[in-house]
Amino acid sequence: MPTPTKGHRLGGSAAHERHLLGNLATALFEHGKITTTEAKARRLRPVAERLITFAKRGDLHARRQVLSVVTDKGVVHTLFADIAPEFSERHGGYTRITKIGPRKGDNAAMAVIELVKEPVAAKTRRRARRQDPKPAAATVAATADTPVTDAPAADETEVTDETEVTDETAPATEPEVTDEP
Repeated sequence: MPTPTKGHRLGGSAAHERHLLGNLATALFEHGKITTTEAKARRLRPVAERLITFAKRGDLHARRQVLSVVTDKGVVHTLFADIAPEFSERHGGYTRITKIGPRKGDNAAMAVIELVKEPVAAKTRRRARRQDPKPAAATVAATADTPVTDAPAADETEVTDETEVTDETAPATEPEVTDEP
């Protein structure tokens, strides 16, 4: 079988990369954060986030899928019982990668990958903010029934426009184009 050509494999075969990422994910869920190279952290992020998404689902099939990557049953139990409920309100972005200085021995770019523990700020949706579910035509019809008065209401202030349009400030109109020579 030919060697797969789908990108770098972190210095080994596809099976070696799979085992390496499984071990990194195990350490991440066990300790909460780990220090590794930037390349390994970037390859670990989608694997760890997918496993957390499985843990949020919480059913037996999800547990078996996580056990195929993380082989330590104690860590899987911690992931399902402790870590997944913390991320119940968060829709992705469970990990954070922070770059740190290069490693002293071989000058490799190092990074810290950690689980995000801060609570997510709730965003308001545009449709949820809308108070009146009536269509615009119904609103116009409802305002047509109300009487119109010339005097401003007591809480409104009268606004006057004191600028006048002169010939110099008037918008220029384009001359008419005729077909005659």
